[in-house]
Amino acid sequence: MPSGLRVALAVAIVAGALAWSGLILTVPSWRAGHDAVRATAAAAVYTLADRVCHQRPERSFAPDGTPMPVCARCSGLYLSGAAGALLALGWSLSAAGRRPDDAARWRWVLVACALPTALSWLAEVSLLAAPTTTVRAICALPLGAVTGWLCVRVAVGALR
Repeated sequence: MPSGLRVALAVAIVAGALAWSGLILTVPSWRAGHDAVRATAAAAVYTLADRVCHQRPERSFAPDGTPMPVCARCSGLYLSGAAGALLALGWSLSAAGRRPDDAARWRWVLVACALPTALSWLAEVSLLAAPTTTVRAICALPLGAVTGWLCVRVAVGALR
């Protein structure tokens, strides 16, 4: 069983990933609202997101007409990353998840899961294709999920 400190770190990673995912999904409605506290909080989230994402409106999902604070690709990464982290935490606390993982095998899984994102990005920058926001998000799902999974498995000390 992972130590209490390792489990606490894994729980913090999952909580942070879920909180960020919740924020990127909900703040567009706060931004458009008339509540000054929510509008200020939304502005802070958009400013923070600007540090990690280009925030181009044409490449972002826009629920209710307001673009999300991150683009579709980043949304796919963050949302699936939170799901992967949550699944890894549950797995790590189960009897089966207490066995160490083979880090070499997971490196190959990470590379394979990065391919859809890398290929969609390459197609985009080489002007061979213009993926839609939905395609950008879907291509990012495997990479986000495996990254979230690996962050938690590393935190609990389960990679050898």
